[in-house]
Amino acid sequence: MDLVRKGAINCDQGAVRATPTISVDGSYCLTCGSDKKIKLWNPHSGLLLKTYGGHAGEVMDAAGSCDSGFIVSVSQDKSVIYWDVTTGQPVRRLRGHAGAVQCVKFNEDSSIAVSGSTDNTVMCWDIRTRKLEAIQTMREAKDCITSLVVTEHKIIAGSLDGSIRTYDLRAGELTCDTVGIPITHIVQTSDGQCILAACLDSTIRLVDTDSGELLQEYKGHRTEDYHIECAVIQGDSTIISGSSESCAVLWDLLEGNELRRLQMDLGVVHSLAPHPTGSDIMFAKKRIVEVWGKPSDEIEELVED
Repeated sequence: MDLVRKGAINCDQGAVRATPTISVDGSYCLTCGSDKKIKLWNPHSGLLLKTYGGHAGEVMDAAGSCDSGFIVSVSQDKSVIYWDVTTGQPVRRLRGHAGAVQCVKFNEDSSIAVSGSTDNTVMCWDIRTRKLEAIQTMREAKDCITSLVVTEHKIIAGSLDGSIRTYDLRAGELTCDTVGIPITHIVQTSDGQCILAACLDSTIRLVDTDSGELLQEYKGHRTEDYHIECAVIQGDSTIISGSSESCAVLWDLLEGNELRRLQMDLGVVHSLAPHPTGSDIMFAKKRIVEVWGKPSDEIEELVED
């Protein structure tokens, strides 16, 4: 995969905790910072569009609604905040978790926000009503919830207890696949047939969604004690992950062999966000977000501080 470094954005918000993409077309992105703020960017030009401040602790994750009109964010302050993108003001503050909230996702129509916490619970919030209590709480995990995948009728949670739990909301069933190694990040392939689980033993595991069978392992990057994210790109043909060695590593999904390393400046590459439809990928390390993509793609040159 022919990827080149296109530029970098100095986010100027302490350590960047996550780089979730907000818009379906990839025109805007969010960065979550240790400065307790969320920033909205045009990733193509590096232009800062808006800053959202209201959390009392580090912002750990955020997600944009399907119409790009709202943001939901979570923080070490134990809260979930629902924001109006245009005004930059909080619409609703939701409190219910007993520990820092690590991850958050919207459902398909952005009517429900799903959050995972260090209190070992997953909570569902109806953010279109004024109801401030969670409408559902899942308490089956034995350790911190680190990552979530939310589909039309399923909630999939990865946990440091080494298990992937799938809640089928339509059937009212829970399936638990035990990996046995603390899981820091999960993503689903676009066809929904497999789950990719990044684990603390510097191994990424591909698990069959239906059977729980281990299909493939990917090694070569280093996680140490960091929560390193991974993703599936190139039409489910390639796996990509950050690494504590200041690089990103790419593997062939089927064969499991390493394809390439993207070498970056010093810093743990812990968070990444592929463009929903294009080839560009954003990587977070320290206070910088680097943008990589195909050199043939037309894109404005980023301004580097």
